[in-house]
Amino acid sequence: MRSLRIVLVIAACLAQPLAGQAADSLALARRVVAAASLAAKEYALGVAPAGGQITQPEEVEEARLFIQQAHFDIAGLPQAARASSERTILLIASMLDSLAPPDAVSRVTDSLVAGITAAAGGPKVVEPLPATPPSLQRGAVVFRERCIQCHGESGRGDGPKAKSLEGPPPANLADHAVMGDKSLLDIFRRISVGTPGTAMPEFGEDLSDDDRWAAASYVAALQYGGSATAAIFAAVRHQIDSALSQRSDKIAVDAYMTFEQVETSIRAKNPGLASELEGNFAWLRTRTVKADQEERHTIRERLLAGLERAERVVADRPSGMSLFVSSFFLLVREGFEAILIVAALMTFLSKAGAPERRREVARGAWLAVAASVLTWVLVELLFQMTPGGRELIEGATMLLAAVVLFYVSYWLLSKIEAAKWTAFVRGKMQSALSSGSGMALSAVAFLAVYREGFETILFYKALFTSAGATGVPVIAGIAVGAIGLVAIYVIVNQLGLHVAMKPFFAVTGLMLYYMAFVFAGKGIAELQGVAAIPLTVIEGAPRIPVFGIYPTLESLLAQGVLLVLAVVAAVWALRPRTSGAPSQGDLLRS
Repeated sequence: MRSLRIVLVIAACLAQPLAGQAADSLALARRVVAAASLAAKEYALGVAPAGGQITQPEEVEEARLFIQQAHFDIAGLPQAARASSERTILLIASMLDSLAPPDAVSRVTDSLVAGITAAAGGPKVVEPLPATPPSLQRGAVVFRERCIQCHGESGRGDGPKAKSLEGPPPANLADHAVMGDKSLLDIFRRISVGTPGTAMPEFGEDLSDDDRWAAASYVAALQYGGSATAAIFAAVRHQIDSALSQRSDKIAVDAYMTFEQVETSIRAKNPGLASELEGNFAWLRTRTVKADQEERHTIRERLLAGLERAERVVADRPSGMSLFVSSFFLLVREGFEAILIVAALMTFLSKAGAPERRREVARGAWLAVAASVLTWVLVELLFQMTPGGRELIEGATMLLAAVVLFYVSYWLLSKIEAAKWTAFVRGKMQSALSSGSGMALSAVAFLAVYREGFETILFYKALFTSAGATGVPVIAGIAVGAIGLVAIYVIVNQLGLHVAMKPFFAVTGLMLYYMAFVFAGKGIAELQGVAAIPLTVIEGAPRIPVFGIYPTLESLLAQGVLLVLAVVAAVWALRPRTSGAPSQGDLLRS
């Protein structure tokens, strides 16, 4: 019994050191894997593809320092991998000295990583991927605490300590040329082991895995203005291209693993699209090695098109201020024009000696308001009765709104001079009065107001579609716009102030053209989302959702046509007239 107790005591005393050695061995395995992988990456950047020629000496030197760091840690690796890893590290060092082709160095490095990973417990032990997407907010906190002194607040390498550091300056983390080819795992590894020969320290022991992943996610997002989602989609696209160009099923798996960080968000909003992308990623993983050039092209095109639609689903969040301003201008512009027309009609009747007929104008205006409300109800019923084709109808509505907005903006531009506006109203009223019919006067008012009402319904339906779930700014714009219309009525009718037509029409015309431009891009995007029209990705084209700009041939073509038409319309509307203009009358006061 006493001997059993002694054995138990000795076992307990040995347990902690052995556990500590195992933990140390795992930590060193992670360091060697990270350093060797980074060395291969940096070497590929600094040597010509065929080898034998250095293109960027600093990258080659950095690769050698990473290999030296990895060699230093070999002695702490698990016993099963120690000897073979020693030989492989020395081989890699020799290949770097002889300027071997980067692909050959990558293959030897992959074998080194595979051997160490197997001996240490597998990929999920050596380099476990985060169970949940890294927190960008937490990454920002870690970056401020640990990195801002050297890299600066925006990551441009201009922190307070940057100029006083010895060796190479801090990297510009916001520069796509510097960071564009680095995956999230590359950044995580560099944070973990640091960069030898520079002031970049290692944080593998100071920060938890979660904090390092969070910091890596934040750093990856800096080149995209801080958007982690944009960084993830950019990384996936880069990995797809790498997998297909290198015929690497391993990189194909990495691409899918990166995609998984946003897959849940996509599935929550568009399950069909998420399933379609999953199938295409499976196609990539199983065929990337054996596929011919045509099949690889097809895989790439389908994945890029699906990712473009997916990024719109999860990343396009319209600006609340943009929605509010658009909503406000819509109501003020449409409402004010209706008020303006009715007021002009009333004034004309008074000056024509027929004030008693103003009630016929008022009757037509109120009937138009009622008809506008009825039209809104019918439009909503149409959308509810066709749930399967809702996206298709919404896309068509946005394109129709774009066409009408463009026409209205041109119409405003053509009436930018008060004389032209006066002639327009005078012509309508003289025709109605000459007929002698009260219905004719009511019809003029009805058509003028109902046109504004129908346009308002069309525009707001498109605006609410663009807003998605964030409809509050649109409603706020309506409320403030209604107050603005009351204020305009009081100013014009009660205070007798004149309206500056030229600035009003110029500003509202430009605002309506902006909305037409946005709706054209977003309407095409909606139709592409339901595969009603093709989606052809243009690599390198900008993505600016607030302007409805997407990197697809179809949307950019539609917006390009609008730009050309805008120039032609402006030149035509503002061309000098040879004939005399009508006299400017004051028809703008109610």
